Amino acid sequence: MADYDYDLFVIGAGSGGVRAARLTALGGKRVGIAEEFRVGGTCVIRGCVPKKFMVMASEVSHALEIAEGYGWSFEGTKFAWPTFLQAKDVEIARLSGIYAANLGKAGVDLIHGRAVLKDAHTVEIVGKDQTITAEKILVATGGRPWKPEDVPGIENAITSEEAFHLPELPKRIMIAGGGYIAVEFAGIFAGLGVETTLIYRGPNILRGFDDDVRAHLAGEIEKRGIKVILGCQHTSLEKTDTGIVNHLGNGMAIETDVVMFATGRVPHVKNLGLEAAGVELNEQGAIKVDPYSKTTADNIWAIGDVTDRMNLTPVAIREAVAFHETVYRNNPVHFDYEAVATAVFSQPPVGVVGLSESEARHTCPGAVDVYATRFRPMKYAFTGSDERVLMKLVVDATSQRVVGVHIVGPEAPEMIQLAAIAVKAGLTKAQWDATCAVHPTMAEELVTLKEKQSQNTNAG
Repeated sequence: MADYDYDLFVIGAGSGGVRAARLTALGGKRVGIAEEFRVGGTCVIRGCVPKKFMVMASEVSHALEIAEGYGWSFEGTKFAWPTFLQAKDVEIARLSGIYAANLGKAGVDLIHGRAVLKDAHTVEIVGKDQTITAEKILVATGGRPWKPEDVPGIENAITSEEAFHLPELPKRIMIAGGGYIAVEFAGIFAGLGVETTLIYRGPNILRGFDDDVRAHLAGEIEKRGIKVILGCQHTSLEKTDTGIVNHLGNGMAIETDVVMFATGRVPHVKNLGLEAAGVELNEQGAIKVDPYSKTTADNIWAIGDVTDRMNLTPVAIREAVAFHETVYRNNPVHFDYEAVATAVFSQPPVGVVGLSESEARHTCPGAVDVYATRFRPMKYAFTGSDERVLMKLVVDATSQRVVGVHIVGPEAPEMIQLAAIAVKAGLTKAQWDATCAVHPTMAEELVTLKEKQSQNTNAG
């Protein structure tokens, strides 16, 4: 066998790459990992974690409104964007340091620099005159924001990555996109007092989610002061002395201080040298892998967003564990992508696991039962707010298994994590009903829903 520098070399020190590197090194293998930016990857540095801090900061304004209904009074409250940014950056640096330290403790060699494949076993660290060989290579480079380059003036728009470091909080912002990133940032900026407009070319936000969830959330975020423009997109962006004019397909021209495009993310495969190593891409431009994350090169694997299978941090981590078990522990394992819970940290937030009503009607062999409720949370009883919660259960009428749970409202992400256990376990509606409610809570509605909303035969 050839003498390589490493048994495993990982390209990309995000959540998936770090987990795979640590597990493999702890198993006694020689492991190296390269990162061109900062250890922690998209989630820790420019994604889920800093975004959640921003969500929590922006929710305070709504909490103050609720508090006044309960008799509290506040004078002179104000938000200092620079203070928040500094606190956020300090915490992100701390978390990145923990990731790097954990790699070191596991015995992983961390190389700061951009790694490019020269062939199936050789990696070059760009600008460092360093070449590394490895028996096996794992690509975990994640994804990057995408902007439509055919829109005139698009260079005047930012993406989510720049939104974390704006030098000052704008007074007006236009966000293009209808996915979770666009919806979450709309809530963030609106909560921080920014005049916020969300524009999306589709008929409703959150494509791919349950239709009731999409419609309900669209109405609820408008109650928070977000202007939503649907079925429309930019024709051009025009920089002026006072801001950026958004020229829209419906003839409107809206001036804002900042324009943010959250129109999707693409796998980060550019200039990685994949072709030289025999690694093929699929039709969507992601690295092509088999169920065990193996690429078209015998000794190269890929996990996480760069494979564009299910772009969630916990999924990348599970894929990393499965890779390690398969390759280094002689225990072939592949991740099960069914009934993976997800959350949208919009305001109000969304929690979802399993099938939407439409998906269930196309995949369940017989009829589908739907149970749904909309109600005002107890928290808003004193505030005069007309904000409402949506809870929906989708049930396979034949087996009576609960195959989908959809929640829009306060603490939805926390509730859906526990509901996911029941859905993954295949529990029936009767078993949900047999679970005693915790009162008074919003979550009790999940086990007290009795009236079927509808029962139709399978559409497909």
